[in-house]
Amino acid sequence: MTSPEMVIWLQERTALGILSPEVLDAIAQVVEEQVVPAEKNLVTEGNSPEALYILHTGQLESNTTNKSNPALACGFLPGAVIHLKELVLDELAACTITTVTECHLWIVSNTQFRALVNQYPEITQGFSRQLAQELAQATSALGYEQERSVALRPYLVTKAQRGIVGTSRYAVRLREQIREAANERKSVEIFGEPGLEKDNIAALIHFGSAKRREPIIKVNCGILQTSGADLFGRAGGKPGLLQWLEEGTLVFNNIQELPPELLPAVTQLLQTSTYTPVTRPGEPAAESRQSKARIIIVSEKTQPIIERSVGRVIKVPPIRVRKADIQAQVEYYISLYVRARGISKPHVAPEALRRLQSYDFPGNLKELKNLVERAIVQAEDASELTEEIFWPAETKKKRFRVNMLNAYPRLRRFLRSDWWPDRINYGFTVAAFAIMVGVLFIGPQTRDRNFALNLFWAWWWPLFLFLFPFLGRVWCSVCPFMIYGEITQKLSLWLFPRQLKRWPREQAEKWGGWFLFGLFTLIFLWEELWDLENTAYLSACLLLLITAGAMIFSAIFERRFWCRYLCPIGGMNGLFAKLSMTELRAQQGICSATCTTYQCYKGGPQKGEGMETNGCPLYSHPAQLEDNRDCVLCMTCLKACPHRSVEFNLRPPGIELWTTHVPRTYEVALLFLLLGGVYLHRLNELQSWFGLELDLTQFWQHLGLSLLALIIPAIVTFVAYGLIYLVNFQRKPRPFVELAYGYLPLVLGGNLAHYLRLGLGEGGRILPVSFATFGLSGEQLPILVAHPAVIDFLQGATLIFSVLLTIVLTQKIARQPLRTMLCQHLAAIVLGASLWVIIVF
Repeated sequence: MTSPEMVIWLQERTALGILSPEVLDAIAQVVEEQVVPAEKNLVTEGNSPEALYILHTGQLESNTTNKSNPALACGFLPGAVIHLKELVLDELAACTITTVTECHLWIVSNTQFRALVNQYPEITQGFSRQLAQELAQATSALGYEQERSVALRPYLVTKAQRGIVGTSRYAVRLREQIREAANERKSVEIFGEPGLEKDNIAALIHFGSAKRREPIIKVNCGILQTSGADLFGRAGGKPGLLQWLEEGTLVFNNIQELPPELLPAVTQLLQTSTYTPVTRPGEPAAESRQSKARIIIVSEKTQPIIERSVGRVIKVPPIRVRKADIQAQVEYYISLYVRARGISKPHVAPEALRRLQSYDFPGNLKELKNLVERAIVQAEDASELTEEIFWPAETKKKRFRVNMLNAYPRLRRFLRSDWWPDRINYGFTVAAFAIMVGVLFIGPQTRDRNFALNLFWAWWWPLFLFLFPFLGRVWCSVCPFMIYGEITQKLSLWLFPRQLKRWPREQAEKWGGWFLFGLFTLIFLWEELWDLENTAYLSACLLLLITAGAMIFSAIFERRFWCRYLCPIGGMNGLFAKLSMTELRAQQGICSATCTTYQCYKGGPQKGEGMETNGCPLYSHPAQLEDNRDCVLCMTCLKACPHRSVEFNLRPPGIELWTTHVPRTYEVALLFLLLGGVYLHRLNELQSWFGLELDLTQFWQHLGLSLLALIIPAIVTFVAYGLIYLVNFQRKPRPFVELAYGYLPLVLGGNLAHYLRLGLGEGGRILPVSFATFGLSGEQLPILVAHPAVIDFLQGATLIFSVLLTIVLTQKIARQPLRTMLCQHLAAIVLGASLWVIIVF
């Protein structure tokens, strides 16, 4: 190449073009051409440059050990001038330069270049002007980037939170779709149900693409201006997000909330990658501008106009179709939580995992994550997360409910006061119970002369049987057995400071119900064989026996282990409480999203309007209750909750028996035992009905007939269930353990009908009986008893109503045609008729 051609090339292709032709010609005179093979170091970092290098053809690459300035590592193309700054400023080489391909270089040695600099001061001046221009450009670029950063910062997405967890075909397909979307610049629509972390999928697409170094912003469509000025900018005014974004990614979050005025403009952006800045009224329309940004749409449901405009659509599958991934998701969320807090990782019990996999998760990943974190907090330091700790939301639980705490503020104040139940328990019940037991032991031994015996059999039994459909297990909140158990627990801890044992939940859930069933059976037999209804000291022994169980187990285990698992009266109360028209529950949305302390369950200090408590005595969380069995209405959770999440609801009676109820075999056994107890109490009538002439003064004959009476209901119902199988052999009915709960109204009604005679016939004699207890004459005192015909009418009406409710409840539980369940309905009618015969006649 001749000298004039070289001058022209230097002017057009290199940074030396700012010099005059005379200087360039002088440089061309001293240039030496050299060919350097590939993969050879041309310059070594940290050494003085030997020459000025001008790359004519080929490609160079620089590497540096300076990690704080990665810009030093770059590539060089033809026209690059190397070491100009170092030679002018007398600096060392900042990086090592290596040939990538065979390179043709023009070289001016160090000595010759310094001689040219001394001869032509224009070289130094030109370099200074170039540095000044570069500094001005850098300053301008820095100001622009600062402005850009300020504009984009509120919407900036810094990273993807997580990848797609799981190995199901749905998870594999979703990862593949993300990979395909990242490899192209088409717009994408991501839609799916709430809680699927669709915005995180948008981030995965961006950070997996070639433009990952460009910014990604997420804009919530619900807060966009209807004019679109914040998105498209104003003509001749403030730039919009699209202009600042350049080649980055814009995520429209919740596109279904986009103002309708903006839909045409967003559609245009998706179809043509152009937009029009906003103008003020009266101004001419602005020209359309080209957008280089990638657009990603996130929505909870697909929209036809958007779907037709985007280049790719990704439907995110919900958890209910990816149940194979639930275990991996749970393990992942547990790992995240324990790593962030430096605690040991708990193991998930197989039963808990099965429960999670049986749930559909309407809140999807967000709900699952909250559920796992809540379970870890609730489990405290336990090494295993058990089934009962996981309590996913049930949408059916909120149907047909009225929160009476909102409707009646005075009721809320009373239930949160010291009166309920502490002042009632420790100011009255604890003393009244002791007095009653004392009177039962030292007073007259018959019901017509002992007011304590009259209160126990003629008042207590019918009153609380009557209250079950209205207030459920309310008796347990003022139960003297539990009060003396708590007193024992506190005294034992004061005398012998120690850590009470944790509940053996697994064993208690498995065997506790059968223990109380067996204990109730013995109580029934004791009551009948030794005539407890009319023997005061034996009734006192029964009360003391149950109280002793509460005291012993309260001294061993924390809270009220006896009340939840072992108390026979508590087992009966929990069973009948399922029919109640009231319930204590919590708003699961508040518990999941707001609560982090779970004071209603664990207890804790005062927080906000939440009072200091020791937590639920039965270790139940009001948001996880499946029925009323494990709630004693003590209102501890209502007092402890700082978020007003707890509700005392009015509801359809027993609604959970056909919606969210979980059947238990031992409860069914107790149910038929309680129904058999009615027949047991009417042995004389049974003998007359069947024409038997057994001598009930003989212990073994009495015992044999008693056991037969207890199993009569179970025999009838089993026979009826067998007939259902025979009659409907082509259509399998629901399991017996589920259908058996349909008899619950008949069990409650039969017991109430039996005790109505005592309540209405003897309860009103309490005043003369009280005087007789202390040896006084009360013959002139008033009595209030019902006429026998009235009692018969009420007993008969109770039985008829109970049979009708049994038929209705059975149909609700079975969800099968009436003719399919006809045998069970006939069994209910037969049992009701038999109770009519032995109770009313």
